[in-house]
Formats: sequence, C-alpha cells, structure tokens
Amino acid sequence: MLVLKAIISILKLTSKRLGWRGFLVKVFVWFLESRIFGGILLFFLKRNNLIHKLVTHAELEDAPVYVPLHPYEDLKEQEVKHIDSELSPHEKVQQALDCLPLPSQQSSFHSWKILDYSKAYSSGEITPLMVAERFIAAVRESSKPPFQMSFFINCNEEDILKQAKESTLRYERGEPISVLDGVPVAIKDEIDCSPYPTTGGTKWLHKVRPCKGDACCVMRLRSCGAILVGKTNMHELGAGTSGINPHYGVTRNPHDPSKITGGSSSGSAAVVAAGLCPAALGVDGGGSVRMPAALCGVVGFKPTFGRVPLSGVLPLNWTVGMVGILANTLEDALIVYAAINGPLPSHQPTSPLEVPKLYFPMLQSTKSISAIKLAKYAEWFNDSSDDIRVCCSRALDLLCSRFAWKSVDVTIPDIEVMRLAHYVTIGSECTTSLSSYLKDMNNNSEQGWDARVALGVYGSFSSQEYIKAQKIRNRQMQIHSKIFAKADVIVAPTTGVTAYEIKDDAMNTGELDYINGAALVRYQIAGNFLGLPAVTVPVGYDKAGLPIGLQFIGKPWSEPTLMHIAFAMQSLCISDYRKPKVCYDLLSN
Repeated sequence: MLVLKAIISILKLTSKRLGWRGFLVKVFVWFLESRIFGGILLFFLKRNNLIHKLVTHAELEDAPVYVPLHPYEDLKEQEVKHIDSELSPHEKVQQALDCLPLPSQQSSFHSWKILDYSKAYSSGEITPLMVAERFIAAVRESSKPPFQMSFFINCNEEDILKQAKESTLRYERGEPISVLDGVPVAIKDEIDCSPYPTTGGTKWLHKVRPCKGDACCVMRLRSCGAILVGKTNMHELGAGTSGINPHYGVTRNPHDPSKITGGSSSGSAAVVAAGLCPAALGVDGGGSVRMPAALCGVVGFKPTFGRVPLSGVLPLNWTVGMVGILANTLEDALIVYAAINGPLPSHQPTSPLEVPKLYFPMLQSTKSISAIKLAKYAEWFNDSSDDIRVCCSRALDLLCSRFAWKSVDVTIPDIEVMRLAHYVTIGSECTTSLSSYLKDMNNNSEQGWDARVALGVYGSFSSQEYIKAQKIRNRQMQIHSKIFAKADVIVAPTTGVTAYEIKDDAMNTGELDYINGAALVRYQIAGNFLGLPAVTVPVGYDKAGLPIGLQFIGKPWSEPTLMHIAFAMQSLCISDYRKPKVCYDLLSN
C-alpha cells in the first residue's frame, strides 16, 4: 500500500509540475518499466488523464472509421486553376508559377524565396555550387559554440556538392529543370532520402530498417532539380512536442536559441527560419509541422490526408500522419506542394477510389475572393496565453475587415474526447508499426528516456480502446462536417503558448511536460485525426519577441481556398516580420 501511495504521489506531481526532466524522468521510467509497479502506474495514469472515462468506457453507437479518407466533391472554389494530375512534378511546378502574384511587399528583412534563388542562378549572379558551399559553411558554424543549433542529424557535404555541381552545369547550359533547380531543400529524418539512413530521431531504427531509396515525395523533389541538403533533427520517434532530442542535440529556435522549436519536425522548421533553406519537408501526425512552424515564425502546411504519397515515410502513424511543408512564405509552400502532390501508388491500400481533382489557387486574385466565412470557436482563443489571444484576435479582425469576410461563431464539442482518441490512435499505430523491431531489442539503452515513457504508455492501449477511438473519429467527422456546412474554414491560434525555455537537465533525458505539451498541441488534432488540410501563418510576436501563428483548418480537398486565405493573412502581416537572431544569407555576395 505504501508503494501504491508513492506511485499515486508521482502521478499527482506529474500533473502539477511544469515539467519533469533529468533525474525525475529516470525515476518515472523506472516505475513505468517495473514488472511490479508498471501496470499499476499505467492504470492510474490513464484514469487520471480521463482515458478510461472518455474512451475506454465510452458508450458509442457510431461505426468506427479507421482511415480518414473523404469522398471527393466539387467544392466550387473561387479563383482556381485546374491541374492535370498526370503531369510530371516539374510540369506541375511550372503550372504553380502561373498562379503566383507579382513581387509585392517584403518583410523588414529580406527572406530569400525559391524564385529569388532561381532568378539569381539564371542571371549568373551566383551558382548553385556557390550556394552549396555557403550552406555547408553555415551548417558547420551553426553546429559549434556559441550557437550549437543542432539543425541536422545527417548532412553529407560530398553529396550536396555533387548535386550542386550538376545543377550549376544545367544553368550554364541554359537548361534548368524547374525553378526548384539548385534550391536547397531539407528533409525530416522520418522520410527516406538517399544516401542517408532514416533514423526517426533514434540511435537504433536505421539499423533494423535500412533506407532503400527515396520516398516518393523526395523522388519528386529530386526530379525537379532541388538540392536535398540533409536529414533534419526531430523529436525521437515523433513522440513529443518540444523537439528536444537527447541523441542528436537540441534543435534551438533561431528567434531565441534558448527556446525550443517545438516538435516533432523541429529541424525542418529551424532551417527555414534560419535562412538555410526556403523550404523543407516534415511529417505532421499531431501538429508536428504546424506547431514548430508557428514557434519558429514560418509557414506550415499539411494537405488533406491522401494528397501526398506516404511511401518511403516511416509508418509511425499511418492514419493520422501526412507529409507537410515548412516554408518562408505561402508562395514557396505552393511551389513545393506542386512538386510532391499526386496520386498515391496503386499498391497502397488507402488510395481513394476516385483520385480527387487537383486545383491550384490563383494567388494574384485573392482580393476577388468573396463571401468567405471563417468559423471561430471562442473558447480556443480564450484558452491560450494573453499575448496569443490578443494577437490572433486582432489578425482575424483585420483579415475580415480588409477583405469583407465574415467570422462565424461556432461550438466544437468533445474536444478533449477527440484529443484522447487521437492519442490512443497515434500511440497504438506507433507501437504496432515498431513491434517487430522492438521485440528484438535486448534492452532500452539506445532509447531516449522520454521516448521510453511514450512507448510504455502507447503499448498499454487495448484493441477495445483503439476501436472506440475510431468510433469517436466518425462522430467528430460528422460534427466538423456540420461546421463546414456554414463556414469555409475553422480559424484558431496554432499553439496555446509561444516557445518556452530549454532547461539544461532536459538535454540528456528529454522532458515530460504535459502542461506545455497540451498547450502546444491543443488546436492541432482535427487536422490529423480527421484528415483535414491545415496551414499556419505567422501573424505577430509576444512581448518577448517570439513568433505567434494563426491556423486555418479547411474542408477535405480544399487546399486552394485554404491557401488563398493564408496568403491573404500573410499579405497583411509580412511587412512586420522580424529577422531571427540566428539567420544566414546564402545569396548575397
């Protein structure tokens, strides 16, 4: 009984503290992995977090929906261009260029876009090889004191220079493949990209799951001539929100290196914010693209589930995860989206029966988009820090007044139920996908401490809980369908807090910070659990100068409308964007 009371005390402390790090994380793991105490701890942990009440013992009449694939319907979106889905990636990129606006107002500092690279190369002012050499020098500098930014897990200088030389020759011949030719693009280390191993942020996964080639999305970028500059750092197994990785270093926020980037696509967000790449790929299973994008002050875009092939992506969360894009601007996100989207491979069982039609937004026509309705759930705005609430509310009011759009008040019920159902789903899928690898491990010495906690909890979910979670998914899909019947998008803060401080004792163990973690992920879940497209745009800063993002969640397959709205928001805020403290210029002489 004394031991039981001690465990319960640990649970109470867990819920009250702002975060566990260092020695306390190790103590928690010891209890969790104990054959005697582990089961008891998990029971109370799930009970105290309402999983038993809201998922395990929930009475649900709904049928389960296991994959959030939505039937295609013609949304009759405004100012769009139909794109033949059979076009090659570089042909789609060319089509995207016709949708971009003329050069307009820039931020107070010049953040180089994809078109800036292309124009500089075509004019002969600079070559891809020169940019590659500057990139390598910048990565080396950023990896050493005083910066120690830990942007990359793996960065092969020889391969980067080889790609850059080939691109330089193409420009010298006047035969660049596309505007992406010679442009540095980074890849999250959850996505296969030759010649790199795919670690998933671990020290062991690549040893049992070798990378056999490029993921489909990477192959498409490569075919456009992009220089793939390495595998970015990430939260181990994507199983956390801080982006702190005890194996490969803590990716630091370029706006303030003492702060987190957010996870799990931490490195991809940071390299874009720091000017090393105008765009990078991430994977978004629970806000893992949008969250770090918001904290680092860049655009984060997650398409509808099914828009981008998942072949060659670690199957850590195959019904909630999607390849996403982190970029300096919405225009750059559109160019990369043009390159990587397309029909899923026919062998993939989750392919839609009907390939959805593909449209690109005519961004130069944003002012002619009319009668847009933005659904606002007031409790979401109130359930964030004061700085975020004020900043996001002002941004929404400005957007509506400037474009004569309308904000519609809505209620989204059972948000906490959906969050827990998503947690059960992503956790069950993660442990199932890793089960064949984990059973062969003799010990946990190669796993990070916080990842061991995540896997311990994930592995405790039963088939009954998983099925009930999918019933909740069905119910929430119906709820959101009713909301979208009266609004084009749902608008919310991207995160409930801005980037918080990296504690020294978290660097080697990670941290168990459920309060900040919940605040970071609070508004992200619908996009993943329900397969909806979503995008975050920088709209301001808190009192400490840290970025704040505003998120738009769209109807299934409504990427053009979503991009139109995000671009309109960006156009109103971009002149106030600030230069990060750690920022590199790869184009200027």
